Formats: sequence, structure tokens, C-alpha cells
Amino acid sequence: MISEDRVVKEVRAALEREPRVNLHHCPVGIDYVEGVVILEGETESIAGKKLALELAAAVPGVTGIVDRLRVAPAEQMEDGAIRDHVCDALIVEPVYNDYTIRVLVKEAWETAREVQLEPAGAIEVEVTDGVVTLNGRVGSLSHKRLAGVLAWWVPGSRDVVNGLEVVPPMGDNDDEVRDAVRLVLEKDPFVNASQIRITCRDCVVTLDGVVTKPKERDMAEADAWYVFGVDRVINNLEVVE
Repeated sequence: MISEDRVVKEVRAALEREPRVNLHHCPVGIDYVEGVVILEGETESIAGKKLALELAAAVPGVTGIVDRLRVAPAEQMEDGAIRDHVCDALIVEPVYNDYTIRVLVKEAWETAREVQLEPAGAIEVEVTDGVVTLNGRVGSLSHKRLAGVLAWWVPGSRDVVNGLEVVPPMGDNDDEVRDAVRLVLEKDPFVNASQIRITCRDCVVTLDGVVTKPKERDMAEADAWYVFGVDRVINNLEVVE
């Protein structure tokens, strides 16, 4: 029989060895129930959150993960403000011009934009305690991934649950992930994507090339981490001012 204490200790040790998780500054609660590890708390970054989940899942005896981790927001915002920012970002993004957009306001769904002709898809936005939940249907994996990143870009977002369904279903692969990261970098006004080379293997994204500022380097890496399906980011970008 697997010892609960042993698994919890091994998970904690794995998280302590990863500086981007930073347990000393951002404590994470760890529970283990019948093969499932439950992580709860707040991380400093999306990288810290994803790495914590990956490291916990790799511990022997762990068969599942319950993710209750949140990311410390860049700015404190009320749920209504986060919802409005996500909604506005979706409406102004040309990719979603033919999409119906709905938002949950005080337990009632409101239509932010109705497409009169046959819509290409529909996105529903709900925000609770800083956690953005996206549901509905989209026409491609890249549209699903971009919607998630737009939600992450709102400074008050603490987590994004991307439940968008791709219709018709598409097979996912490294090329799809790479193309989505490319799309996101091109959409980011603070990143010069033309100077960045992107590769992806087994959901590990590598960024090569040059940027002009350290902040741009960090933002490009964060953008890659925000993409649904990216498990790890290797940032080889050089800063050339």
C-alpha cells in the first residue's frame, strides 16, 4: 500500500527543487487521496502553476491531479471588470468576428454580440473569484487556444478554465501547438514575433531569436506558457538592445 505521507513528502520535495514554484514565498497545500494529489494555493506565475502540476504528476503512486492552484494576479480586479475585459478582448479580436459572445452576469446569461447569420461559433464567459471559465464551441484548436490566452492577458485573471469544444473535432499535435504560440506572439503588441523562432516537441516549446528588452523576453515566454497544451517552455531568446 502506498503511504500517503511518503507521496506528500515526495511531491513537496519536487516542488521545493523548482525555483519558479517558490514554496517559501507562495506556499502550496498538498493532499493525497486514493492516488490523487490535490494542489491548492497561489503561484507567482503561470510557469510556476504548470510546473507544479507536472512535477506532482510525475511522482510514483500519483494517478491523478486536482488543480486548485491560482496565479497571483498582476492587478486586483473585481469579477465583473475581469469579465468585461475578456468580453471586450474577444469582441475586438478579428478571429472571432463571426462568433456569438455571451457573458454570465448575476446568474443570468447576457448576449454581448449576436451574429445574425450562421455563426462560426459561440463563446460563453463566466468569472468567479478571478477564475475565467470559457465554454461553447469554436472552429479550430488555434481559436480555442487564442481565446484562453486573451483571458489570461487580463491582469486580474487568476486562472483560466478552457472548456471550449472544437467543432468539428481536430487532432492535436506539436505543429498545432507551435502554430498557436506563433499566433499568440503575433497578437501581442509588446513582442516582436518576427525575430522569434518557435519549435515544439512533445508539447515542449523552445523560443530562439532576439528581443530588444528583458521584459519582452519575459513576456514572450509567458505568452508561450499561457497556451493550452504547452507543458514546458525553453527560453533561449537573447536580449540585444
